[in-house]
Amino acid sequence: MELEDIYRRDLNLLIALRVLLEEGSVSKAAIRLNLSQSAMSRVLGRLRILTDDPLFTRHGQQLIPTQKALELNQSLTAPLDALRTVLSPEEFDPAKCTQKFKIATTDYAMQTILPFALPRIYEEAPGLSLEFAPLQHDQLMRQLTSEGCDLAICRPTGQVDPLQSDILGLVSVLCLVGKNHPLAEKEISLDDYLTYPHAVIAISDGVKALIDGALRGYPAPKLALRAYHLEAAIAMLDSLPLIITVPADLAYLVGEKYDLVSKPLPFAFKPFDYSLIWHPRTDHSAAQIWLRKLIKEECGKLISSRIQDMGLV
Repeated sequence: MELEDIYRRDLNLLIALRVLLEEGSVSKAAIRLNLSQSAMSRVLGRLRILTDDPLFTRHGQQLIPTQKALELNQSLTAPLDALRTVLSPEEFDPAKCTQKFKIATTDYAMQTILPFALPRIYEEAPGLSLEFAPLQHDQLMRQLTSEGCDLAICRPTGQVDPLQSDILGLVSVLCLVGKNHPLAEKEISLDDYLTYPHAVIAISDGVKALIDGALRGYPAPKLALRAYHLEAAIAMLDSLPLIITVPADLAYLVGEKYDLVSKPLPFAFKPFDYSLIWHPRTDHSAAQIWLRKLIKEECGKLISSRIQDMGLV
């Protein structure tokens, strides 16, 4: 029988058959299914037509199943149990989770935000597997559908509808200079920022475009180096008096490591949102809800504490 043929059948009748078999009584079955006795009798009539069998004979008030009814009952056990599982609310136990989650994320988030959530993720769900994919802003919908990513973590560059999103927190921007930079011991003025050479780091997740927007109407800063990794710019600090403008979280992490000096921007800059983004297909998945909640709690807490500690809001 084809699926469309099954679709045309009233499969609720099979549930009624199971209840009739369990109760052995039309009246008791009617009470369980919240039907009148006459309605339950009509259901039994339709069952007899569906199965082409009388299904029950009477012995006083007791229904005695036919051989066909007993065979149907045995055949129904596995599919009805499967339906209970499918239709029951999903319970998720992280400790038993062996799922693989794929997260599209920026290098910036991978280095500065996610590492602080990973210990708790694996503490609660030691059997899960994580895969990280490079985030592509212009292909975000495709990544969260056909490429199978469960989540994206990034700075939204536009409207994310019809995708779902939740803000992790605000990220601001700082300048980094070397210990021997002429501005290391003084406040950076706007003129200084526009005069000294700059290094742009690709990992900074679009910070250059945001800075360009904030400085619209002013001369463009002097770009001396554009690099994918921060280490390339740091290697040039002894040769060039570079200003490296990066997200504050990144400055927070690498400043001490490389003995760099952090400076606030010399112009108004509004901190930007960093967000969790996911497709509605995963909206109600218990496992996905757990993962999103954990990442939001750990990463959001981290972002909030950093931005407050540095006095950026």
